[in-house]
Amino acid sequence: MGKKRSSAVNDVFVWIRKQSMKVKIFLSATSLLFSLVALKLLVKDHNHFFVASEFIHVVGIVVLIYKLTTKKTCSGLSLKSQELTAIFLAVRLVCSFILEGDIHTLLDFATLIFTAWLIFMIRYKLKSTYIKELDNFPIYHTVVPSAILAVLIHPYNSRGYISQVLWAFFVYLEAVSVLPRDGNLTHPLRMIEPFTAHYVFALGVAIFLACAHWIIQVSFY
Repeated sequence: MGKKRSSAVNDVFVWIRKQSMKVKIFLSATSLLFSLVALKLLVKDHNHFFVASEFIHVVGIVVLIYKLTTKKTCSGLSLKSQELTAIFLAVRLVCSFILEGDIHTLLDFATLIFTAWLIFMIRYKLKSTYIKELDNFPIYHTVVPSAILAVLIHPYNSRGYISQVLWAFFVYLEAVSVLPRDGNLTHPLRMIEPFTAHYVFALGVAIFLACAHWIIQVSFY
């Protein structure tokens, strides 16, 4: 029974890989929409999305740091992506202090510290294994558009205009913080090291939950 189910899942993935890019985009968008609606209907307190996102991000970074420390290599990791992550975490931490000052603040602080340590390891401890030539995505290509979009489109809260813009800025920047990493994967080497796979998966889940929290808050209320 288990083998049949596994075979059916593999057949689905094979079918998806054979489709055109337009079909893949349509399927992704449809899956995302259904996921958001399901989360909206099944989960009553949508703040759980944000807490889960922060917690998963922390766990993913801790596992990655452990693997970097034991394997002594950062090959395949994007320093630019980690720097973008540090930027949006710093902004999110400021917003957390202004708006809440609760478990979100603690989780954001922990994630920022671990991300800073990860940046330090890539820049200095494991510099010889960092492939700078593949990590050439300009950070301002994501920071500037995110800032402009945040000024134009941002949620309302009672803490003032600045906090509204900062909140929108870190959400937009978080959503595109993986672009430097994806830029790496468009290179002919297409490197995803096995020891980073768990981190990439955790980061994807964390970003999805954070964006789901924000989209549901804005769209359904």
